[in-house]
Amino acid sequence: KCGIATQTAKKANVVFSRSAEVKTAVLSNKLVVASVDSSSAISTVSVLFRAGSRYEQPDSLGITHALRIAAGLTTKGSTQFGIIRNLQQIGATLTCQTDRETIAYTLQSTSDSLETGLKFLGDVASKQVFKPWEISDNIPRLKYELSTVSPFAQLVDLLHKAAYRRGLGNSLFCPDYLVGSHNTESLQHYVQSLFTTNRTAVVGVGVDHGDLLCFAQNLSLESGAGPSDSTARYTGGDARKDTVDSLAHVAVAVEGNILMVGGIEISLSTYTCAFGSEDGAISVHSEVHKLHPIGRHLKNTKEALAFAVLRYALGVGPHVKWGSSASPLTRAVGSAAGNDPFAVTAFNANYTDSGLFGFVASSPASIAGKVVDAAVKQLRSGIVSPADIARGKTQLKAAILHDQESDSTLAEEIGRQTVLLGSVLSGPALVSAVNSVTDAEVNAAASKVKAGKLSVAAVGSLSNVQYADELK
Repeated sequence: KCGIATQTAKKANVVFSRSAEVKTAVLSNKLVVASVDSSSAISTVSVLFRAGSRYEQPDSLGITHALRIAAGLTTKGSTQFGIIRNLQQIGATLTCQTDRETIAYTLQSTSDSLETGLKFLGDVASKQVFKPWEISDNIPRLKYELSTVSPFAQLVDLLHKAAYRRGLGNSLFCPDYLVGSHNTESLQHYVQSLFTTNRTAVVGVGVDHGDLLCFAQNLSLESGAGPSDSTARYTGGDARKDTVDSLAHVAVAVEGNILMVGGIEISLSTYTCAFGSEDGAISVHSEVHKLHPIGRHLKNTKEALAFAVLRYALGVGPHVKWGSSASPLTRAVGSAAGNDPFAVTAFNANYTDSGLFGFVASSPASIAGKVVDAAVKQLRSGIVSPADIARGKTQLKAAILHDQESDSTLAEEIGRQTVLLGSVLSGPALVSAVNSVTDAEVNAAASKVKAGKLSVAAVGSLSNVQYADELK
């Protein structure tokens, strides 16, 4: 048994410091561990697996959604009731979060209750049993989640479907026709295939590094690399869903840059579903889609940073509550929309071997065509002014540093870097790298966007929304 270091809870009015060194280690079984000190009274520990929806096969589509809502069911070491009540007793939360590349189980608790909480985190993340009757009892919840998916979540899903078809094109949600099809055997097969040590990272914020190493060593995981990963293939095209609505929501993108060390995560739409009790001691925090404005491969750091700056230079909406945006994208769409309401933001979604760069826009259906046309022309203009680039760099740096202020967000970012890349780049190092990006590099990224093949997704009343081959 690991002896987890304990300490009395600190006062809430602490000063947060993000200058602490991120400690990393690779165990003999290839599992990666990373931790950073924090002056917070709350400790955060995540177990992440490289097992997101892109790894689903045609006969297992939606299985990551089923796994997401199965977090907290009975395990080899704890009953469903025991997990909920014990976590409630110490005031901890345990969440399961998925995206297209990863599945993460995260515990947050006071530092003096961490040892108790880690027992149940280890059970939930590595000792699943998937009892048939508990899975069956979860089907109504699965149906409920599908009925509450927002138009924006559907839009992002459709955009990936249009861009990649398979792999990264797989939905984060279970298809209606496969609800109830994921049984004990299929869930266990997916977990045993992909929840292996070579595909796992354990990260902690406000946790002793030695204690975290001990916890990671005791996880019940199979050794090995698991199945080989298939490379994403960008195809481009259209994906649409007509609904009875007065609005049209449209996303347009080209292939962008691949994932870079570090990044900020912007969620277009999130929702949380309480599991097992009204108190929600266990919850499934379902990130509908994570858009990482900094893209990544160490060989392409400059290009990745240039795309990140380009996103902010084009415009990501108001930075002041109830304020307006004077970005090129907003100005272009505003001119086309006239007095009608609209919303538009640039985005940059990045993965280990591909990425999407474009915009998301919403407007009344009657002007959707004009809004999309204006936004596409601005997106593919190929030139960004020095003033917009300077503003974009400033906003990007602010976003990077702001992202470091939350323990949960910091743990999520460190975890994503660790499980996908095996290394971590600090916020200050990223800020320094952003400062070195030149105007020419940003305009080179804009030129690549101008020449890229379009993917178009749309949800809502779409009679006035163009198809990809109708946009220039």
